[in-house]
Parts: sequence; C-alpha cells; structure tokens
Amino acid sequence: MYEARVSGPVRVALVGATGLVGRAVIASASASDTVRLVGLARREAPLPPGARLEMFVAEPSRWGEVMAALRPRALICALGTTIRKAGGDRAAFRAVDHDLVLATARAARDVGVANMVLVSAAGADPGARSFYMRTKGETEAALSSLGFRRLDILRPGLLRGARVDDPRPAERAALIAAPLIDPLLCGRWAQFRSIDAALVAEAALGLTLRRAGGRFTHDNEAMRRAAREWRRQAEAGEMA
Repeated sequence: MYEARVSGPVRVALVGATGLVGRAVIASASASDTVRLVGLARREAPLPPGARLEMFVAEPSRWGEVMAALRPRALICALGTTIRKAGGDRAAFRAVDHDLVLATARAARDVGVANMVLVSAAGADPGARSFYMRTKGETEAALSSLGFRRLDILRPGLLRGARVDDPRPAERAALIAAPLIDPLLCGRWAQFRSIDAALVAEAALGLTLRRAGGRFTHDNEAMRRAAREWRRQAEAGEMA
C-alpha cells in the first residue's frame, strides 16, 4: 500500500517521453496534481494534447546536471528501441537499451535520486538465448547493483497502444491476434499476454510514490494492482 505522501506534488523525472509508454506517463500525470513531471530528451518532439510537464532538451551527458538542479525524487526510465529501428545493428540497439539506460541511472543516483522505475520487458533474462531479452536482463542486473533506495522493474507483455512515427509491422500483427492468443497463454507464458500501455504508465507513476526500499519486479498482474492504487492516490490528491 502507499504511505501518506507529503503535501504538494512529487517531482518525477521521465526519460523516454516520446515512446508509447512515455507518452502515456505524460497523459496520466497531466490529469492529476499528484506528481510534477520533468521530461528529459535529446531532441524536441510533439507532446500529447494537454500535456503538463517541464521538458528539457539536452544531450544525455547533461541529463545529470538537469536532475541535479531540479532534484526529482524518482526517475521513470521508458527508454528503448528495437533492433529493426537500429538498422539491424545489435551494438546500436544495446547502446540505447543498455548503455544509455545505465548512464542515465548512474547520473540520477549520483545527484541523489532515491527511486527508479524501469520499463523492461516480459522474459528479460541475462541468460536468455534471445539477444533482445538477454540485453534487457543484463540491464536489469546492472541497475540492481547501482544502489537506488528503491528500484521497480516493470516487465509488461505485448504493449497495446497507438505509436507515433514508429511503425512495427510484426507488433501490429501480434496485436491483431492478441484477443485470440492471450487466453491461450497460461502458466509461465501468461507474462507475455498483451497489456495497455496506459496501465503500465499508471503503474510506473504509482510506484514512484512508494517509500519502502528494495528491488521489486512487476508482471502484468502486479502492474494492474499498482495502477489501481495510482488511480486512488490521484483521485484523493484531486479531492484534497
């Protein structure tokens, strides 16, 4: 359960604001006064309608300076690409999903950010045969050693939602088939069921408000619970 928060919104930094989950985080946070969102990006990009956040455009090497000045309590990392977008270059993919994630996390830790929420992927495992899943798993393992007071790792299955300027034909085909396939995914395969990106975003925001320390991994069902608590917290904040 959430602990009572201090009065006023909690400042939360977001990287990966232009992706599917990042845009959903902005939309959800903008509808509530519970958090004050600060976005960090390498380039300017259109934001969702009605977005309420401070957006700082700078090279990643300077993100630490921005966080040092703004002193967010938590960092949500929704950075990520695909091997297809990286032109089939595994090194280019790893440079984002591993190296940039870790560099951003270290910068946040070094300036005193206490909590981090990472959007990873179902099936992430440093011992996986899949390069994609292995990279995700290695990123999770490396983050766990950085010393955040609290680290929440989200492992969503197939993400549902409208992407902007990011065509993914294979993903679109999987989403069309998801209503038929999801009920067939049972046992250890249930983690790969589709989930709405907006729900993942709500879970990420809710987890930034938790104060208990430790490392926590969340599957689809755990994210649904965290999202419900975020909605209750956000509604309470609006009524206060």
